[in-house]
Amino acid sequence: MTKEKKRISFLGPEASFTHLAASKVFPEEQLMPYTTIPECIEAVAEGTVDYAVVPLENALEGSVPLTVDYLFHEAELYVTAEVLSPIQQHLLVHPENRGAESFEAIYSHPHALAQCHKFLYYTYKTTPLQQYSSTAAAAKMVSELPERNIAAIANDYAAEKYGLDIVQRDIHDFHFNHTRFFVLSRSNHKLTDPGHEAQIKTTLMITPPKDDRSGVLHQVLSVFAWRQLNLSKIESRPLKTGLGNYFFIADVLEDENAAMMRGAFEELTALGCGVKTLGSYYTYNS
Repeated sequence: MTKEKKRISFLGPEASFTHLAASKVFPEEQLMPYTTIPECIEAVAEGTVDYAVVPLENALEGSVPLTVDYLFHEAELYVTAEVLSPIQQHLLVHPENRGAESFEAIYSHPHALAQCHKFLYYTYKTTPLQQYSSTAAAAKMVSELPERNIAAIANDYAAEKYGLDIVQRDIHDFHFNHTRFFVLSRSNHKLTDPGHEAQIKTTLMITPPKDDRSGVLHQVLSVFAWRQLNLSKIESRPLKTGLGNYFFIADVLEDENAAMMRGAFEELTALGCGVKTLGSYYTYNS
């Protein structure tokens, strides 16, 4: 009997960076493109798909607020793996426009445009930059409009997939351009260890006490410090309840079921903090 394929939502269309990340973790499963990050997340939350793959953080532009906020405010989901992918941005045009020296507009995802700020400023300073839902969607659109002298910023696979010419390679501002992607599920479990002695990681969302006393962040950090629990990241995001109200998202390099982590949860609760765990997971490199 043929095993039924798992369904995986990703920020599409095909040839997006999220598609490449999803293909790394789920090479044999059914990958299903969605237009927006919330649609990807809702698909797994509602049970339409088994997993969702969404971008979380870029090395140049920081966190993707939409992903972080949706996981805190809207969805009760868990991280079962993360994918760390190198990002190479190229300037793509339709073959009919390969000789153009200027463009009507350049299209891409907002993060991709920001990652290429210096190149765009110095090379196409007067060219309008148009935000699009994903790099691959921008490439697909350019491929469908040969009559317009427009360009897209996307990857090699998008150029191949949509029949575009690469007129300038590696236009991102800094060499180390990587993006983290979360693999989300309704159940709290880890995907298989990728097998390269991957570090276990746990992502927590911590809400400070409501009394707004001084030194709260110091107390929260101390909970991890004296237990020698290493934080690889901590960031604040608005609670959306008023100015000055925040929650913290923290990555801890330890399994949530470890004794020291259980003690940390108890102490944070005793301090009056709310603690939401997104689960423990391994990192896949693509």
